[in-house]
Amino acid sequence: MAKAAKGKSRFMSEAIIRQMNLEDVPGVMKVEEASFSGPWDVEIFHKELCENDHAYYFVACLDERIIGYIGTWIVFEDGQITNFAIHPDMRGRKIGEKLFGYALTFMAGKGVERLSLEVRISNMAAQSLYRKFGLVPGGIRKHYYTDNFEDAIVMWVNLK
Repeated sequence: MAKAAKGKSRFMSEAIIRQMNLEDVPGVMKVEEASFSGPWDVEIFHKELCENDHAYYFVACLDERIIGYIGTWIVFEDGQITNFAIHPDMRGRKIGEKLFGYALTFMAGKGVERLSLEVRISNMAAQSLYRKFGLVPGGIRKHYYTDNFEDAIVMWVNLK
């Protein structure tokens, strides 16, 4: 049992987080397609990285493999998480916690005072993670997700 726990903590400590670049898009697409029933397409990531001055994206890598990513927008003092995923075969290893924490620290360093995101009402694991970082529910976006029209919970936190 101790061996399994040690192995899981290894992933968190050895995962490297860095800014995403265009060469990362194929690896990010593998995470995206494995994680979502309505994945973004390649063009969206290209536009975010090349055309959106408000966008900042980061990847989590393990042994050169992209195992997760997070996208953010920063507009003045407001931050938004646009998309966030950890590859299903790497979940439960605290990598999402490390990546999310990295993004929050980055945004706070850029002067972000308020952060918000949307999360599926059925995604209890993600909601639990966000609560660890102080996010609280602030409202519901009815039929937000286009794949099944599931509602989204809007969660937010003051970073100031």
